[in-house]
Amino acid sequence: MNVGVAHSEVNPNTRVMNSRGIWLTYALGVGLLHIVLLSIPFFSVPVAWTLTNVIHNLGMYVFMHAVKGTPFETPDQGKARLLTHWEQLDYGVQFTSSRKFFTISPIIL
Repeated sequence: MNVGVAHSEVNPNTRVMNSRGIWLTYALGVGLLHIVLLSIPFFSVPVAWTLTNVIHNLGMYVFMHAVKGTPFETPDQGKARLLTHWEQLDYGVQFTSSRKFFTISPIIL
């Protein structure tokens, strides 16, 4: 890792979901959420799956579609300030592998 070297992305939000290991981390996070819900004694397996699905979908809705802007200063003169994370993903190009993954994951869940 080069410390003190600037990245070449104007808006790093556009490529974060394509970075190394993010899909595995995402799947492990959903699995960990499910295991935590299963560890609660009075939740049955169907209730744990339902809560996993509901918590996941609410979290992804807020993260991908409700919150606008970026968590850091970008040199794009405020263009990203008006876009959601889904709109910023892969510079808005449709049908990329990241968009397909984040579209199909709630369906599989």
